[in-house]
Amino acid sequence: MEVNVIGAGLAGSEAALQLAKRDIKVNLYEMRPKVTTGAHTTENCAEFVCSNSLGSYDITNGSGLLKHEMELLGGELIEIAKACQVPAGNALAIDRHKFSQTVTAKIEQNPNITLIRQEITEIPNSPTIIASGPLTSSKFAESIKQFTKSEYLHFFDAIAPIVELDSINFDIAFWASRYDKGEASYINCPMNKEQYEKFYEILTHAPKIEQHDFEKGAKFFESCLPIEVLASRGVDTLRFGPMKPVGLIDKRTGEKNYAVVQLRQDNSAKTLFNLVGFQTNLRWGAQKELLQAIPGLENVNIVRYGVMHRNTFINSPKLLHPTLQTRNRNDLFFAGQITGTEGYTESIASGLLAGINMAKLLNNEILLELPKDTMLGALTHYITNPEHENFQPINSNWGIVPPVELPKKERKNKKLKGELMSNRALTSLNNYLQK
Repeated sequence: MEVNVIGAGLAGSEAALQLAKRDIKVNLYEMRPKVTTGAHTTENCAEFVCSNSLGSYDITNGSGLLKHEMELLGGELIEIAKACQVPAGNALAIDRHKFSQTVTAKIEQNPNITLIRQEITEIPNSPTIIASGPLTSSKFAESIKQFTKSEYLHFFDAIAPIVELDSINFDIAFWASRYDKGEASYINCPMNKEQYEKFYEILTHAPKIEQHDFEKGAKFFESCLPIEVLASRGVDTLRFGPMKPVGLIDKRTGEKNYAVVQLRQDNSAKTLFNLVGFQTNLRWGAQKELLQAIPGLENVNIVRYGVMHRNTFINSPKLLHPTLQTRNRNDLFFAGQITGTEGYTESIASGLLAGINMAKLLNNEILLELPKDTMLGALTHYITNPEHENFQPINSNWGIVPPVELPKKERKNKKLKGELMSNRALTSLNNYLQK
């Protein structure tokens, strides 16, 4: 038995490893470095492009629950991520280079996986998992479009700048995690009202990089909006979003801040930090001016500027079953962000499910269609619900999971709600897998 996996990103790498450990031969195709994407910087498998965080690891959080479900399902990349972890409070953040190098080595050393550096331009006629990602090449995208007989939907994704730790002024910046939860693993740059208004003025008048003609009219994904788009919604939008100051007080001064810019560790050496929520498409000169207007970053050294790129996803509700099989060809699966799952954790999880189900298909076993009260089950049912008319990318969140009944006095207790829904999900998944 042999399977083609197209794309060695997060979803494709996970799917390949799942198939390989079930003794199924895999041809894993990756077009990089022969064909570049404009967003990736290496040829490694499973490269993190935007942030280095997989989100919360707290089980009472939707993203945290999804990680625990992946562990129960035998996820490979989640274990590598934990081994490459860097401090980030309750979040699972990684040294992105160590992570991708580790995944690449594991794939290259696996006797059941052949890593082929080649662009695929046509969908193979044999068992295949398409995990070519949101930056699918134009030639292969056209082949998918012909197969699906439907128009693609487009949205934009943006990347935040990365700066050097040694260039940050700690006479102003301070270490803390919000509300002192976990270790003080974030760098915080505080602003008073005057400083914030100056920053906002620079941001809202900064020149942007022009879009290509083929990108015009595409949509932004709401949870990954460029900071300039957020700012255009009102002067206080940032102070209630990525620059929210609550729970962040410099113990040296005890002062409450008007706004705070947070930076999160990006590598194991603790030399590089990315700006949280600062995805942007500003021109590079404008980015430098903007960042140096942030107190504590006056002389900051930017090692990677923010960029914005078009992401592509299929109309999954019309095309896929909750098993991630296509409706009109049972040996063709899709996985990753091209399905409309948004986020690193979600991409890995869908690759995990697609890999397991492809193996089950080839072994004539019943495929997994996970319970809707689990996070991965809710996510796959959501993106494959044929009743969607205006489908947009989604990430793991409690809104897609059936609710739990709480006593009236506890209905606003989000932590209790998360605990109950997480416990229900893990019990449900355990029972389902035992059956």
